[in-house]
Amino acid sequence: MRLIIDTNRIISALLTKGWTREIIMSDAFDFFTLDYVMEELRTYTEYVLKKAHMNEKEFELLFTLIMETITIVPERKIKQHLKKAIDIMNDIDRDDAPILACAFAIPNEGIWTEDKDFDKQTHIKIWKTKELKRYLKN
Repeated sequence: MRLIIDTNRIISALLTKGWTREIIMSDAFDFFTLDYVMEELRTYTEYVLKKAHMNEKEFELLFTLIMETITIVPERKIKQHLKKAIDIMNDIDRDDAPILACAFAIPNEGIWTEDKDFDKQTHIKIWKTKELKRYLKN
């Protein structure tokens, strides 16, 4: 299954060893995201280090392992879908438009996120962790 992965799922995988990390590391899924997510994740480094009680070396190793399972969609592919995504997300949360544009840019089965703002749009299927957990168990 090909899914766009939102930043909140990657942060969750960095914070705790649980279903989110297991799903990301599973061969059952191909994950895709934007280049800016990498930059955004770096802003959470200190938060993750403190909250997950890990040192920088442990963080870098885990971060690398997780990011090896995620393909970055080139910005040029996303840009051509950004206006449509902004129009859809404008009254919901405009900051989420790039993730939606990423979903429009490549073939996929939806976006994996726990961000409830995505539930308010009807153009791309939204997957929650509990649904992917069920999918993985089957």
